[in-house]
Amino acid sequence: MKIELSVGIAMRIETRKRCLLARETLAGDEVARRSAFLTEHLLRAFPRPPGERVAFYWPMRNEPDVRQAIHVWLKMGVTAALPVVRGQSLVFRVWQPDSMLLPDAKGVPAPRDDAPEVIPDALLIPLNAFDALGFRLGYGGGFFDRALAAMTAKAARPLAIGIGFELGRVDDVEPQPHDQPMDWLITEAGFWRVA
Repeated sequence: MKIELSVGIAMRIETRKRCLLARETLAGDEVARRSAFLTEHLLRAFPRPPGERVAFYWPMRNEPDVRQAIHVWLKMGVTAALPVVRGQSLVFRVWQPDSMLLPDAKGVPAPRDDAPEVIPDALLIPLNAFDALGFRLGYGGGFFDRALAAMTAKAARPLAIGIGFELGRVDDVEPQPHDQPMDWLITEAGFWRVA
C-alpha cells in the first residue's frame, strides 16, 4: 500500500508540474481570451450570484481571471471575499473594488487585516489540474481542501466551484483521502455540475 501511495503522489507531482507549465507558458492575450470565455460560462451557470457571500481568488501565474463576474455580482448585492493565509488555514476577508491589497503569508494579494471576515456561501477555487469527478490539484499546500473540510465539519460547506482552463483536464488526479471534490467545474469550454 505504501508503494501505491508513493506512486500516486509522484503522479500528482508530475501532473501538477505539467499542467502548471502548460498554463504558465500561455501568452497573455491567450489567457485573457480563455478567461473571457470562462467568465461567460460562469455567468451562464450562475446568472444570479451563487450565494450572498462569494469568495474568489486573485489570479496569478496565468490563472483564469474571473474578476469581471465578481463585479457583475457585486452590482446584485453580493459580498465578495478573498482568501487570506493564516497559519495553515484560510480565512476569507471582504473585498471591494477599492480595497487595498497586501501580500499575505504566501505573497498572494489579500485584503488588510482590518477587513471583516466572512464565511462564504460559494467559493471559486483555481484548478491547476482537475478530473471529471471534481477532484483538483492546486499548488500542493492543501489550503482550500482544509478550508472546505473545516467548513463541512461545521455544517457550513460552501458551494465549491472549480475554475480552470481545459489544458488542466486530466483523466485522474489520484485523489488522496484529504482531497475535497468540487461541486461545479467551469472552463473556457463550458460548465458542469459534478455528479
